[in-house]
Amino acid sequence: MSRLFGSVRARATLGASLVVALALVAAGAAVLLALRANLTAQAEGRADSAAREVATQLLAGRPYAELDLPEEDENPVQVVDDQSRLLAASEDLERISGTGTAEVEPAARSRGVGDGNGQDQRDAGEASEPGEIDDDAEYSSGSATVDGERADYRFAAVEVSTEDRGDLTVYAGGSLADEKSAVSTALTSMLIGFPLLLAVVAGVTWLVTRRALRPVAAITAEMSAITASEDLARRVPEPDTHDEIARLARTTNETLTALQTSVERQRRFVADASHELRSPIASLRTQLEVGAAHPALLDVEGAVEDTVRLQELAADLLLLARLDAGEKPGGARVDLAALVGEELSQRTRDRAEVRTELRSAEVSGSRSQLARVLGNLLNNAQRHARSRVTVATRSDGAWAVLEVSDDGEGVPPGERERIFERFVRLDDARTRDEGGAGLGLAIARDVAARHGGTLMVREAPSGGALFELRLPGPAVARR
Repeated sequence: MSRLFGSVRARATLGASLVVALALVAAGAAVLLALRANLTAQAEGRADSAAREVATQLLAGRPYAELDLPEEDENPVQVVDDQSRLLAASEDLERISGTGTAEVEPAARSRGVGDGNGQDQRDAGEASEPGEIDDDAEYSSGSATVDGERADYRFAAVEVSTEDRGDLTVYAGGSLADEKSAVSTALTSMLIGFPLLLAVVAGVTWLVTRRALRPVAAITAEMSAITASEDLARRVPEPDTHDEIARLARTTNETLTALQTSVERQRRFVADASHELRSPIASLRTQLEVGAAHPALLDVEGAVEDTVRLQELAADLLLLARLDAGEKPGGARVDLAALVGEELSQRTRDRAEVRTELRSAEVSGSRSQLARVLGNLLNNAQRHARSRVTVATRSDGAWAVLEVSDDGEGVPPGERERIFERFVRLDDARTRDEGGAGLGLAIARDVAARHGGTLMVREAPSGGALFELRLPGPAVARR
């Protein structure tokens, strides 16, 4: 059962059915109440009309025994005085409840003023005040048994004030048989129709949700196949719609594309790193083996250079791994002009002259990572410069700018993006020792991106390459 209702389709069907059921119950109850109220009001109208007809006869002075009463089974009638004594009642009335008295047989009356049989009474009635009938009637529910048949009624009580008979009350009943029949018929129809309607709603909801969720099932099946095959080149089917499921499919494919790119990049990175590490390790091993066999032939300087290359390559790989893991740069305030001064003071092996044009430009980030970017850009410029390297810092609105240019051959326009890829070198004719491992510019761009900035290359005024690092100032970085 829990597995069944773990399905979105089952929950949607159940939810829709419950909502419709509640709506049907509420609507059915409202219809029944309205129907009952309407029919009860009609019964009260019939009872009131019958009671006033009898009251009019009493007001006219008609004797109790000569009252023209309505048919008993439709409108049972009682006439009582202010002492709740029964003065007149419908014929064949056997039992009654819900009125002023349960008596069904009028009390014995003597001839005279009260019975209205003599001419003297009529003359007295003509001379007396005609009396009045109360405009308002009171209603009550009860039952009556007429000629052996019991039925429910709505009784109207109408008061009549007469001069010669005193205050009288006429009770007349309006049958509720129509109300009971109509309510029973409506209730039976609802009890039969509501389950059928619920079944239709549940079936339609089940089919509609099945059709709506069919793309989700296809996406799930394809994702399971991708997981089993580990083939990230596959994509989930995108439905030709503009709903949430279509957006889910597109987002899933975008995620798969990003994951495929990341995995392929990681594989290339591991392969290239292994290739780059193999050369210095093999060279160092060869030198050490030769030194072990012939100590006089040990190239200590070469071994040290290979060790330094391994150390630098390991540091670059470690930094790239931290950047790929999403390491945050921090929030220290760094003045690029001061950073350039410190970096240049520690460099002793540069072959080309370095000129500076430094203006204060503050950024927020990691001082060590920004120093690595500057060092990599300077190393790249020294590698390609003929005689001069220029370093400049300035502020450009809310941005801090660092520029490193050289007077070398520059970078061809078609290669200006490729040089930022990992392990890419355009100077393949050079030796590996001179050309580096091809990680410096990749690290520089990754650090720039982590700091919310950019690193681009264009042609320098001197004809060489100009690398421009743009980073947001502290105010922008805090947003």
